[in-house]
Amino acid sequence: MNRLLSKDFLSGVMFIAFGLTALWFGRNLAIGTSVRMGPGYVPHMLAYIMMVLGLIIAVFALYKGGEIAEAPKWRPITLVTVGIIVFALLFKRLGMFPSLVALVLIASLGGDEFKLTEVIGNIIVLTILCVLVFKVGLSMNIYVLNGVW
Repeated sequence: MNRLLSKDFLSGVMFIAFGLTALWFGRNLAIGTSVRMGPGYVPHMLAYIMMVLGLIIAVFALYKGGEIAEAPKWRPITLVTVGIIVFALLFKRLGMFPSLVALVLIASLGGDEFKLTEVIGNIIVLTILCVLVFKVGLSMNIYVLNGVW
């Protein structure tokens, strides 16, 4: 029973579940062949790879045993999820910069240590990287500040 509750076995099962979920959502996409790939080729192949890796991890965990998984820490999981949802809701209305500020602030509250100077540094670096990648590099039509730039 301890082997079924080990971190490695549970992570292997999680990989298999994600692979099966990807196959379920991509079931209506045409796969095609390796020469003429359809829109479902890469998602299906990634799902198969994920399931094989999950099976390998789970089998090794059953064979070897492992450390028993501890209860999840809900505060970081909740605050990161809330941060992502707030980012998605603010992005269209306010632009990229306010959304990134909200995301980094909320997600940072999920950690054990909160240092405002580090959070401000993360916001600055993340904003610069996002502007360089999405506005300059990819020339996407998104606002850094809605109505301004």
